[in-house]
Amino acid sequence: MTFSFLQIVLVMVVTFIAAIDQFSFLESLYQPIVMGPVVGAILGDMNTGLIVGGSYQLMMIGSMPVGGAQPPNSVIGGIMATVFAISMKITDPQAALGLSIPFALLGQYSVILVFTITSPLMAKADEYAAKADTDAIERLNYFTMAMLGLFFSLVVFAGLMFGQAIGETLTTALPAWVWNGLKAAGGMMRFVGFAVLLKVMMSNEYWGFYFAGFALATIVDKSGLGGQALALIALIGFAVAVYDYQTNVKMKQFGKKEVSDDGI
Repeated sequence: MTFSFLQIVLVMVVTFIAAIDQFSFLESLYQPIVMGPVVGAILGDMNTGLIVGGSYQLMMIGSMPVGGAQPPNSVIGGIMATVFAISMKITDPQAALGLSIPFALLGQYSVILVFTITSPLMAKADEYAAKADTDAIERLNYFTMAMLGLFFSLVVFAGLMFGQAIGETLTTALPAWVWNGLKAAGGMMRFVGFAVLLKVMMSNEYWGFYFAGFALATIVDKSGLGGQALALIALIGFAVAVYDYQTNVKMKQFGKKEVSDDGI
């Protein structure tokens, strides 16, 4: 599948906006679950874009950038996974996740490079702040945002121009067992993302709910309800959360009550 000039330009523009949103706008436009269907619609297959974007979102859900510690970039990774899945007509989009990792790493290096370049500019921003020169501070911010967006767009442009040829070569050169391995790896990555998230957020007192939910999901799914099982489990979880919240509120209110002299 070849991309038209307009498709390439539109994907680069979307990438430019998503790159700025990740660190400046913070409107969650850069999330793979948003970028996937958008890029898919541009390339003529929104359904595949939604599936790949959702899968990549699960994979990166526990991988968050913190200061200078940057994980493989989810913006470029999600976009290139969608490009590979559509251009190579991959029947199982999970395989596209593995192919997108090198481009996600290029995005990671781009962020680190931009941060390195802009570090000396912080002293300049302090000088502008001391002079109350707000216009200069705005120009400095626009410059850094444009630089990041440009780097991301160039990486995606390279992927659109040359990644397809590489992908077609891989399609014919790699044996079936390699593709099966990529599918398996892509399927496991979402669970790795959840594992990283649980490691940060999970408290020992909540492990019982986790295993109970896992068991309930298995039981309900085996009953033949299919996709309805997720809604049922979500409702049960919501009920438990509301009950726990109300219980904690009552306990806090009880603890604030003053005790009289007679102990009552």
